[in-house]
Amino acid sequence: MARNALKGHLVTLRANRNRVARTPMRQMFAEDAKRFARFSIGLERLVFDFSKHRLDERAFAALVEVARSANVAKAAEAMFSGRKINATEGRAVLHTALRNRSGEPVLEEGEDVMPRIEAVRRAMTRFATAVRNGDYAVTGGKVTDIVNIGIGGSDLGPAMVTRALSPWHDGPRCHFVSNVDGADLAETFKQIVPATTLFIVASKTFTTQETMRNAETARQWLRRQLGRQDVGGHFAALSTNLAATRKFGIGDERTFGFWDWVGGRYSVWSAIGLSVMIAIGPKRFGAFLDGAYEADCHFRTADYAGNIPVVMALLGIWYRNIWGFETQAVLPYDNRLARFPAYLQQLEMESNGKSVMLDGRSPGTETGAIVWGEPGTNGQHAFYQLIHQGTSVIPCDFLVAARANENLADHHQLLVANCLAQSEALMLGKTLDEAKAELAAAGRSAAEIRRLAPHKVFPGNRPSSTFLYERLDPKMLGTLIALYEHKVFVQGVIWGINSFDQWGVELGKALASELVPMVKGKAEPVGKGKAEPVGKDASTRGLLSAYRAMNGGK
Repeated sequence: MARNALKGHLVTLRANRNRVARTPMRQMFAEDAKRFARFSIGLERLVFDFSKHRLDERAFAALVEVARSANVAKAAEAMFSGRKINATEGRAVLHTALRNRSGEPVLEEGEDVMPRIEAVRRAMTRFATAVRNGDYAVTGGKVTDIVNIGIGGSDLGPAMVTRALSPWHDGPRCHFVSNVDGADLAETFKQIVPATTLFIVASKTFTTQETMRNAETARQWLRRQLGRQDVGGHFAALSTNLAATRKFGIGDERTFGFWDWVGGRYSVWSAIGLSVMIAIGPKRFGAFLDGAYEADCHFRTADYAGNIPVVMALLGIWYRNIWGFETQAVLPYDNRLARFPAYLQQLEMESNGKSVMLDGRSPGTETGAIVWGEPGTNGQHAFYQLIHQGTSVIPCDFLVAARANENLADHHQLLVANCLAQSEALMLGKTLDEAKAELAAAGRSAAEIRRLAPHKVFPGNRPSSTFLYERLDPKMLGTLIALYEHKVFVQGVIWGINSFDQWGVELGKALASELVPMVKGKAEPVGKGKAEPVGKDASTRGLLSAYRAMNGGK
């Protein structure tokens, strides 16, 4: 029977919270010169600093006991070894096999999956190399533009990674289309050359509604632009439905499969990463996999207290369940990681946004934080006001590189200084007495000091973690992504939920399919076929009526 391992520790954790709450972090730092050493973990070319959290050694030890109670290590080995831990869908969870660099077999129902993975990767490598060097040509010759058409993980993963690794782009330009809103595709059409564009259609089943609508529109556009019906050579597919890809006009040699044990939000390591491989080249894509494998090895071998994903997960649980902080901000001080918060939104919120455990019971505690964020320093001039002085406490993750990929005067030093300053300010805050002294030093009158000082108080004692890494390159990006993946997994194990299904997206899909003919004016909102009329609520009926009126009754 599934269990929420956290529940047996709530009394102890709350007692620790009550004790820790009496000592602000600025005092903890003042009293312990070794606090950073106690609460930071090093990994190759990376430091994870979690010293700026509402923790002392007793509270941290109590959190680690939660991981022991949940037997996280055993659960992790079940995942890595190919057991069907995605019980609601009857599937193994083996995205880690996609970046297995050990040479050892990985079994799924007794079969080694590595030969199949390596065969697909060899095919990807051949195709990516041919596209990059011009051996694979389209109507106008060498491919100049790649358009990845997908949605969810089939878009967020490769779109985020290609942007993050843009300094290593030496292949065709990459574009990403996901939204069924025609504006997404229309704007992309303006940026590409039809005769030298390759579209990559990413849909495991080749039936995803938004993706296939966009793919069909792209095909129709190409036919009009090129004045020919046969445009199949301008398409590749990332799918397992060969019958559907062939019918679309895509040859098997341009179709790259993956397996049902690869979840969408964990799929960038698979054939879904083809656009990444074409952009940066197979060798650098291999380095990307190497970085993730390094994180996998760390996760499997490090003790709980020195295990970065485990500590990340425990901190998230500490604040979500014990302190009642509902959101988590991800603040990369790297403009190329602009899509990283959005990527983590799907990873965390689709994985752990669940109100039912594996056995169908309620977990009895909150699960899943609300994840959001933007790059620094832009965010400092937007929402940091709320983070510093608002009534909600928002734990933050800061990410910053020690070395930039550019050499532009002192830009990077200013960036790093801002990043470190923000985490310091969140921790220290500013007391009323400090605000008064600051105003007095500025020559303000006593009346002005009384009036202005309360507005300049910062509560401080606001928690944050910092990832400081040597440089954002393919290997480091792979490591960072995999660390967050394992964080999400650990939290799911502790809460007793399945982090690898997403039934919550199904109802909206079903209702959308039902509404399509109504929106098109081909059916009334009373159900389908011979089924008993189910009707629509007054709001939906009213909106449909208003929509038709605005469209001239169409």
